[in-house]
Amino acid sequence: MRWVHGMKGLSLVLVGTLSLSACVGFQDVADQLARQQARAFVNAEVESRFPGVDATPITNCVIDNASAQEIVTIAGGIALGNSDAASGTVGDILQRPATLQCTAGNYLDGFFRGLG
Repeated sequence: MRWVHGMKGLSLVLVGTLSLSACVGFQDVADQLARQQARAFVNAEVESRFPGVDATPITNCVIDNASAQEIVTIAGGIALGNSDAASGTVGDILQRPATLQCTAGNYLDGFFRGLG
C-alpha cells in the first residue's frame, strides 16, 4: 500500500514537471516571437537613426541588452500602433554603456576580420 501511495506521489511530481516544462516551452516560443517582432522594428529604427550604417550589429546589441519588459514594450507598441513608445525604448537601450560597448565590439571585430 505504501508503494502504491509513493507511486501516486511520483506520478503527480512527473505530471507537474511536464506541465511546468510545457509552460516554459510556451514561454520560450512567445519570447522568441516577441523578440523577432521587436528585432524587425529595432532594425528599421537603427537604419533610420544611422543611415548608411549596417544596422544588424547594432540591432543585435539592442535586442541582447533589452530586458524582457522592454522587448514586450517594443513588440507591443508595434502591435498596438504605438511606435513612439517602441522608438523611445530603443533610444533608451541604445544609450546604455553595455549596448555601446557591444556595438563598438561588433564593429571592431568585423573590421579586424576584414583585414585578415
